[in-house]
Amino acid sequence: MVCCYDSIPKNTMSTAHINAAAPGDIAESILLPGDPLRAKFIAETFLESPKCYNEIRGMLGYTGTYKGVPVSVQGSGMGMPSMGIYSYELIKEYGVRNLIRVGSAGSFHENIKLMDIVAGLSASTDSNWQHTYDLPGNFAPCCDFDLLMKVKQVSEKENISLHAGNIVSCDVFYEDQADWWQRWAKMGVMAVEMEAAALYMNAARLGAKALAIVTISDHFISGGRLTAEEREKSFTDMMKLALEAAVL
Repeated sequence: MVCCYDSIPKNTMSTAHINAAAPGDIAESILLPGDPLRAKFIAETFLESPKCYNEIRGMLGYTGTYKGVPVSVQGSGMGMPSMGIYSYELIKEYGVRNLIRVGSAGSFHENIKLMDIVAGLSASTDSNWQHTYDLPGNFAPCCDFDLLMKVKQVSEKENISLHAGNIVSCDVFYEDQADWWQRWAKMGVMAVEMEAAALYMNAARLGAKALAIVTISDHFISGGRLTAEEREKSFTDMMKLALEAAVL
């Protein structure tokens, strides 16, 4: 059992949202689940000698080793504002270079089923996140090719099925129009989540590498849905893909 409050340094050089004492307390490669309890589960299940470096706002963060290589895992919260804050501080203040989102998503297609894993080659969005960059047009947020190829390599080695394509990061969870998703689906968008576009844009602006891989927890066609506990603890194939890619 990892006890956060006992392991956090007493004298810290923290940001507003991360309580780590120094850049070295967080590894260059990090997994970013939205749910802080999923971060705790990953640390306790997969990392060797994990130490908790953050508990501000309950957004737990840990650093340990995986196969002898330092790896961190940090809860990033729900939505692009939250992901934007954590990814920015991790890259800018703590020197994180490789960021892999491990989250949940809703499928728009019959052949992408519950518990399938999707890698976001790009992240369409209905958000105005890019306004901060004062661009003269629309930016197309994309993943890092090297991280994607590492995940693909691991998926083939471990015989873990992997879809890859366009996903959409949306600001609204409870949409007012019931058929809103069908317009994305007809453009080949595979699934919806709420964070990848902000992660990709921050990484692009700050010179880091980012990839979002998500497990399908909801299905817009069948109506299927995983429980909260299943979302927290059953995404082990996705976690393994991310961890193996992080140490390659």
